[in-house]
Amino acid sequence: MSKVLVLYYSSYGHIETMANAIAEGARSAGASVEVKRVPETVPKEIAEGAYFKLAQGAPIATIDELANYDAIIVGAPTRFGRMPSQMAAFLDQAGGLWMRGALHGKVGGAFTSTATQHGGQEVTLFSIITNLMHFGMTIVGLPYSHQGQMTLDEVVGGSPYGATTIAGGQGQRQPSEIELQGARHQGELIAKTANKLFG
Repeated sequence: MSKVLVLYYSSYGHIETMANAIAEGARSAGASVEVKRVPETVPKEIAEGAYFKLAQGAPIATIDELANYDAIIVGAPTRFGRMPSQMAAFLDQAGGLWMRGALHGKVGGAFTSTATQHGGQEVTLFSIITNLMHFGMTIVGLPYSHQGQMTLDEVVGGSPYGATTIAGGQGQRQPSEIELQGARHQGELIAKTANKLFG
């Protein structure tokens, strides 16, 4: 049984919801799954003033523990078409893991959210995937076996590069069922890949 980490940063809870769906999908493939988040770097008074969701159930991850997993699925919202500074600051501490090749051959994936349909979803996914590839990881996205991302019946996120959701300009939209299905599917595919490599 492979060990999977869903590692996320979420300001308002949208990515937290997606992370739990990713984890659900990975567990359905028989993987042992943990959901953890990276530390908040925004000062508490500013985060509270911006109504950040500071009370989240997932424990805080540490860099050193990343090497303990067979797969790491990284989720974060967009910040101007790239990953936010909170996730970047966390991954920037992984130089020692990179030097040792500690993540070589492990399975990786990415998921994200944006305010709008065209708010940089795929570019943000690539900003995460780029980091994972520098670590030597094997990337699994969200292929069109998740047919929901092709629907024209409603506005949905989703990309072959990873699961996504659209949050709305004020964060008023929560992940739809189709988007959560995509997250579960990606989690399942990543766990199945890790099971083949490490099971």
